[in-house]
Amino acid sequence: MNPRNLTGDLRVADGSQQPRATVPLEDLQTILDALPDPVFVLSESGRYLHVFGGSDTRYYHDGSRLVGKRLYEVLDAGQAEWFLKQIRKALAEPGFHTVEYWLGAEDVRGLDPELGPAQRCFFQGRIRALDRRIEGERAVVWVATNVTDRHVLEQRLRHMSEYDELTGVPNRRRLLTELTNEFERFQRYRTPFALLALDIDHFKRINDNFGHDAGDRVLQVFAKVCQSQLRKCDLLARYGGEEFMVLLRNTTDAEPTAQRIRRAVEAYDAWLGDAPLRVTVSIGVARPRADDVSVRQIIVRADKAMYQAKKDGRDCVRFG
Repeated sequence: MNPRNLTGDLRVADGSQQPRATVPLEDLQTILDALPDPVFVLSESGRYLHVFGGSDTRYYHDGSRLVGKRLYEVLDAGQAEWFLKQIRKALAEPGFHTVEYWLGAEDVRGLDPELGPAQRCFFQGRIRALDRRIEGERAVVWVATNVTDRHVLEQRLRHMSEYDELTGVPNRRRLLTELTNEFERFQRYRTPFALLALDIDHFKRINDNFGHDAGDRVLQVFAKVCQSQLRKCDLLARYGGEEFMVLLRNTTDAEPTAQRIRRAVEAYDAWLGDAPLRVTVSIGVARPRADDVSVRQIIVRADKAMYQAKKDGRDCVRFG
């Protein structure tokens, strides 16, 4: 670019116009290059027209090598099409368009992997259409901000809020969310499901005889034994204390699964290593009904059936 002064009119709050401050182009280039986040100017056809800023190699790779290339030249077809879709959306809709995505040096041909972060990064992209054509094409400005640390923290906090720390399985909050979603599908499409309430028999005796650390170990092993009997689409959750619940999706017959879990728990013999310990479980089964108005009704029926199993001698399955 040839250095020249950029001038224009600036409309102020009272509606009057004042001359825009004169900025030498070389100074403007310096300012743009100093931007902490990289700014890409991308054409409607997917060509990199300009790249500014993002020089901190702790967070970004040097994108200046991409100028003049097209998205399909530097990304695989699926990624290139996704970026083009975002460009078209920004050109079609006024205002900022915000997206989030993973991208790493290994995904972009032409970048020097040594000059930037080694791992793939999570970006927030803010995209806006420009009001004039650049090199004959409609174009957008795309600001890419590395938000990997924030994203990882958010994922960690979400995991902590939805999973039981001791056993690693989903907690009551996650179960209620998934159960509510399944119940809504049942109400709309009559998609069948079942809920199992599981309670470890005589768990207090385990704590009293072997200690609370041993009780924690039994809970951890119990979760693994139960999980081994489930499909990937099913959900095992710790509901509280020694009570667990299982959401069986898309099933009309829950008894075989309930009996498998019961037998697997009864047969397992390494709860506390070499220490002799027999563990059994009482299981209650409930299904949604056409007149149910909330998931609470299903939970209550499963709980009542589980307590009936306790009354009937434990280590059995009952239905509610």
